[in-house]
Amino acid sequence: MIKIYGIKNCDKCRKAFSELKKRWDNVEFIDIRKNPLNSADLEHFIEVFKLDLVNKRSTTWRQLSDAQQALSVKELIIFAPSVMKRPIVDNGTLFLGWNTEIKQALGLVK
Repeated sequence: MIKIYGIKNCDKCRKAFSELKKRWDNVEFIDIRKNPLNSADLEHFIEVFKLDLVNKRSTTWRQLSDAQQALSVKELIIFAPSVMKRPIVDNGTLFLGWNTEIKQALGLVK
């Protein structure tokens, strides 16, 4: 089972889902707005990606107050899920984003 954590209207998330679905049948998309990350998954993502989990170039980030930006990564993602970099692809190994290196690691390109 490959899981993609992201947001339904995110272009990179849709692209990742589409490309993975062409190769494998067992791909599940988890929209983190409709189904917020459980505490264990969120803590695991933070452990693996640390501060890289927050997209500080996003519109969501720029719209946050200084006090909100000062929240911990966990509190921030619970408060504003769309501030999370995405997609997160989980095939037993976690990948953050969607680029050529990740596609190579997943065997989609050579």
